[in-house]
Amino acid sequence: MPAAAAPIISSVQKLVLYETRARYFLVGSNHAETKYRVLKIDRTEPKDLVIIDDRHVYTQQEVRELLGRLDLGNRTKMGQKGSSGLFRAVSAFGVVGFVRFLEGYYIVLITKRRKMADIGGHAVYKIEDTNMIYIPNDSVRISHPDEARYLRIFQNVDLSSNFYFSYSYDLSHSLQYNLTVLRMPLEMLKSETTQTRQESFDIFEDEGLITQGGNGVFGISSEPYMKYVWNGELLDIIKNTVHRDWLLYIIHGFCGQSKLLIYGRPVYVTLIARRSSKFAGTRFLKRGANCEGDVANEVETEQMLCDASVMSFTAGSYSSYVQVRGSVPLYWSQDISTMMPKPPITLDQADPFAHVAALHFDQMLQRFGSPIIVLNLVKEREKRKHERILSEELVAAVTYLNQFLPPEHTIIYIPWDMAKYTKRWNELGGCVIPTGRLQTGVLRTNCVDCLDRTNTAQFMVGKCALAYQLYSLGLIDKPNLQFDTDAVRLFEELYEDHGDTLSLQYGGSQLVHRVKTYRKIAPWTQHSKDIMQTLSRYYSNAFSDADRQDSINLFLGVFHPTEGKPHLWELPTDFYLHHKNTMRLLPTRRSYTYWWTPEVIKHLPLPYDEVICAANLKKLVVKKFHKYEEEIDIHNEFFRPYELSSFDDTFCLAMTSSARDFMPKTVGIDPSPFTVRKPDETGKSVLGNKNNREEAVLQRKTAASAPPPPSEEAVSSSSEDDSGTDREEEGSVSQRSTPVKMTDLGDSAKVTENVVQPMKEVYGINLSDGLSEEDLSIYLRFVQLGQSQHKQDKSSQQFCSRCPDGVIKLTPISAFSQDNIYEVQPPKVDRKSTEIFHAHIQASQGIMQPLGKEDTSMYREYIRNRYL
Repeated sequence: MPAAAAPIISSVQKLVLYETRARYFLVGSNHAETKYRVLKIDRTEPKDLVIIDDRHVYTQQEVRELLGRLDLGNRTKMGQKGSSGLFRAVSAFGVVGFVRFLEGYYIVLITKRRKMADIGGHAVYKIEDTNMIYIPNDSVRISHPDEARYLRIFQNVDLSSNFYFSYSYDLSHSLQYNLTVLRMPLEMLKSETTQTRQESFDIFEDEGLITQGGNGVFGISSEPYMKYVWNGELLDIIKNTVHRDWLLYIIHGFCGQSKLLIYGRPVYVTLIARRSSKFAGTRFLKRGANCEGDVANEVETEQMLCDASVMSFTAGSYSSYVQVRGSVPLYWSQDISTMMPKPPITLDQADPFAHVAALHFDQMLQRFGSPIIVLNLVKEREKRKHERILSEELVAAVTYLNQFLPPEHTIIYIPWDMAKYTKRWNELGGCVIPTGRLQTGVLRTNCVDCLDRTNTAQFMVGKCALAYQLYSLGLIDKPNLQFDTDAVRLFEELYEDHGDTLSLQYGGSQLVHRVKTYRKIAPWTQHSKDIMQTLSRYYSNAFSDADRQDSINLFLGVFHPTEGKPHLWELPTDFYLHHKNTMRLLPTRRSYTYWWTPEVIKHLPLPYDEVICAANLKKLVVKKFHKYEEEIDIHNEFFRPYELSSFDDTFCLAMTSSARDFMPKTVGIDPSPFTVRKPDETGKSVLGNKNNREEAVLQRKTAASAPPPPSEEAVSSSSEDDSGTDREEEGSVSQRSTPVKMTDLGDSAKVTENVVQPMKEVYGINLSDGLSEEDLSIYLRFVQLGQSQHKQDKSSQQFCSRCPDGVIKLTPISAFSQDNIYEVQPPKVDRKSTEIFHAHIQASQGIMQPLGKEDTSMYREYIRNRYL
C-alpha cells in the first residue's frame, strides 16, 4: 500500500551561535541553507533562561541583513570598523539542551557528527563532539564554589560515546511504528491537518496551503517515545517556547549498518539498540525494577533489512524485527560492599501480587502487543542457591499475572539453561514461525546481568529472524541460514559490536563470553582475553561505577541541585531518587486482578501505540506541504544535488561489505553470501587477529568517515593473512577446523609463499611464460573470425531471418551505430567540453589556465556571499 504521507525533515540542521555582550543569537538553517530560523537568548539574567523565538522563516539574504544590523548596532562606536559588535562563537549541528546547576544555564551544542546508517534515505548520525557554553555574561555571574564540581560530574557522561540522532527519522520508535504512521488513511490526515492549522505554533507555517490545490503532500512528525530519549529533561524547559525543528532528540545505545551483496544486489542490514533512560545506571547499582515498572539495563534491539537498490519508504522493501533485554522485573539487588566476584542476590521487598512485574508487562503490552515471550536464561539448577532465587520469583510472578489475562494473550515463560543446551544450537535454524506483515508481541530475554548470555541468545534468535526476513524479501528460497556463511558472519560481527558496546555502558567492560565461546569453537587465545575482560569489569564495578551513576543521575535530571539541600556526592544512596513512592504517596493503587490498562487489552494482539485512535492522533503533528517542498523532499535530502561530493567518500562504500570483508578472494569461489565456507576459506574471521577489541568498537567500519577501501589486491592479501592467523589459533581447539602446518617464522621464503599465492594458482596459467603454438593459432583464428563477422554487410541478415524456429535470434540494442565486441563508435563531444577536459589535464600537471574576467567576478561574488 503506498504511503499517504512523508516524514517531516527538520529545517534546523546547521547552526551558528553569534555572541554579543547582552545576547546570544542562534541561527539555524536547513542543509541547503535556503531557510533560516533565529533564537534570541538573553545573557543578562544570572539564573533564569530567557529565550525568544521570533517564529519567522528567513531567507539567506534576510539573515545577512539581520546579522549586519546586529553587528552595526552592537559596536562600541558608530561607524567603527575595527571592533565588531557581533562575534561568531561556534558552529554546530544541533542543540542537545539546556542545563543549570547552582549558577546560570549552559547550552550544549553538537559540534561534530558522523553518519552511521541510512534508513530509507534518512541519515542516522552519531555525536562525535559537543561544546558546553555558559550563557550569562561574566558581569552578572554569581559564582558558587560547587559549580565546577557539578560541571565535571555532568561532563563525565561522554556524549561522543554512542549517542545518536536523526533530522528526519524517529529513532525512539521502531520502523514498524514509523511506517504505520505514514500509512494512515487520508481522511484522518485531513482532519488532523485542520486541527493542526487551528493550533499551529508558527504564524507563517500554513501560508499558501489554500492555493496549492491537489499537489499537496501530508507531512507527519510524531512525538518521540520518551523512555528511550536521553535529552528529554534538557529540552523540557524550551519545548513549549520554540519551534519543534529546534528540538533534536537523541538516543543512547548502538547503531551499526553493513551491506550484504547478493550477486551484486545490495541489501542493508541495520542493527539499532535503544537504551532506556528510566532506571538507568551501572551494573551492581541498578538491579531489578523501580516502583513504576521500569527495569535496569533495558535495551530494545531492532534489526532491519532493506533492499538498498530502492531507497524509499514508498517503493522500497523493508523488514524489521524487535527484541528486548532487561533485568528481572522484581525488587532485588546485590551488595558489592563485600568485594566478592558474585555478590549474593537479595530480594529487597515482598511483592506477593507481582505489582512491579504487572506495571512492567503492561508497558510491554502497550508498546509491542501480545504475546510477550519471556526467555529466562537464569540458572535453575545450582549447588548453592544463587541465581535460582530470581527464577523462582519470576515464575511465581508470571503465573500469578497469567491467571487474569485472556488465554490467547498470556505471557509465555521459557526457561533456557545456556550451559545445558548450547550444544544443540546448530539445530535451531528455522524454528521461528512468521506471523504476518506486522510483528505483534516481543521476545524478552534476561539473565542476571543481561550481558553475555543475553547477547548470545539474542543473536541466535536474530539469526532465525534474519532468515525469515531474507525469505520474505524473496532473497533466499527457504528460511534457513547456516552458520559458516558470509551473511551470518557479517550479522555475527554486528552483534559482537552491539554486545561489546552495551556491555561497556552497563558493566564497564566488553563481552566476556561471545558467540563462539558458547558454540565451543573459540580459539584458545580467547580464554586469556576473557580473563582480562573479567578483571576489567570487576575493577570498573568496584571503583568507578559510583561516579558513573552520579553522572547519569545528573544528566537525566533524576537529581536537581538545589541551594540549601544535600549535594549529589553527599547522598548515601540514590534509592529514593528512582523510587518515587518513597518520597510521597502515589495515587490509587492498581487492581491486583485487573492489572492491565483497559484500552491496551481491547486491541490485542496489536500494540496499542500503533492503533489509530484519538489518543494516538494527538501525538502526531500533521501539516500539508507543496509537492516539492524541502521539508518532505527526501530525494534532495539524501542525494544533495546542490553540493559537490566525491564518489569515494560516499557512505555506502565505507560501510562493511560481505563481498569485500568476508568473501574469500580465491578465483572460482561461489560469490553467494549464503554458501557455507570452510574455516580456511573465509576472507575474515569475526574475532579476527585483533589485539584490542575496544579499538575495533571505537573505529567501526560502519563509520562514514572511514578512509576509502583499499584496492582489491591489498584487501586480498591482508584478508588472507588474517584468516591464516585465525586458522593457526583455532586449529588446536575447534574440531571443525582443518589442521594447518605451522611454518618456521625464520624462513622468510616460506612465509612469503604462504601469504602470496602463485600466479598459476590464481589465473590458471603463468602469464610470464610465452604462449604455445597451439594457443597462438587458436587466438589468430578467433581474431580472423571476428574481423570477418565485422565486415559483413546488413544484407547478410536476410539469411539469418530464414533460420529455423528453434534457433534464438538476439538483436543488439545500442546507441552506437557500430557497436560490437571489437569496437564502438565514440560519442561526439563538443568543442567547449574538450577545452574543459584539456584544461583539467593541464591543471593536474601544474599548468594553470589564466583566469578570465568572468571567472574573477564570479569568485569575488562567492567570497562576498560566503564570508562577508
